[in-house]
Amino acid sequence: MMKKVFFIDKAHAILEKGLQNLGYECEDISHLDRNSTKRLISKAFGLVIRSRLKIDEDLLQHASSLKFIARTGIGLEHVDLEYTEERGIKVFNSPEGSRVTVGEHAVGLLLSLMNHLAWADQEVRSGKWVREANRGTEIKGKTIGIIGYGNTGQAFAKRMSGFEARVLAYDKFKENFGDEFAEAVSLEEIQEKADIISFHIPYSRENHYLVCKSYLEAFQKPIFLVNTSRGLILNTADLVVQMEKGKVKGAALDVLEYEEMSFAHLALENLPAPFQYLRKAKNVVLNPHIAGWSHEAKKAHAEVLLQKIYTCFH
Repeated sequence: MMKKVFFIDKAHAILEKGLQNLGYECEDISHLDRNSTKRLISKAFGLVIRSRLKIDEDLLQHASSLKFIARTGIGLEHVDLEYTEERGIKVFNSPEGSRVTVGEHAVGLLLSLMNHLAWADQEVRSGKWVREANRGTEIKGKTIGIIGYGNTGQAFAKRMSGFEARVLAYDKFKENFGDEFAEAVSLEEIQEKADIISFHIPYSRENHYLVCKSYLEAFQKPIFLVNTSRGLILNTADLVVQMEKGKVKGAALDVLEYEEMSFAHLALENLPAPFQYLRKAKNVVLNPHIAGWSHEAKKAHAEVLLQKIYTCFH
């Protein structure tokens, strides 16, 4: 009997085709709700997910034959990793798949922020021709601090290497990780020297609201801030206070703490005052969580997962 893999979320077609070539039977159940999914997955050997459903014990106990979960993307905060470890279920994600895309996107956000590109575009479209108020700031000569030096942090550093800036990186899980693109330093050194800060860390309970009042106040110079990681690492209300004080000169946010688990929907008009401040601020760039959302990354995530499944089970 062929082993079943259920696609709880859609993925690039190359993943299904590759799994079929390995002898798996694949079924798309991305249209099913949570209860219907529970009833169907009893014989699942594998699940392919993104972020539509919470993958917890309540759901996984119905998948008694499950051997792997393949997450197309990076974040695993919606997967009960303690329970999967107890069950011996392999959990794969694919941060390698979007490293280039996120690295490029973070550069784009920073350039847009420091040169008022998005705001100036809106003004011209509305009939305004404003030059002096849109005078930009060069990256050259600045010090950039990268928090988290994994796939996307390294990709961002590599792409910043041509801007003639000094690049510092801090990663609490690594030692002696400096390379030709970034110097490995302490968080305290980044807070002392950085003009620009970019976050490249996964979300966990330990770093919920990592970026808060005290964290931002520890920077010795006013900073530009870029976040392409997860919204919940940053306390938006505290960010706004520091922007009003001038400690944060501008913020480019691909992610927001108010996003739903699936990252797919956001009722913008109903969000609290801190977000409404960001919406109206000239020194803010906002995206709908698309830093890793390129055509190339979608395919690359599928290729990475296929290789990991093959290596583990074949």
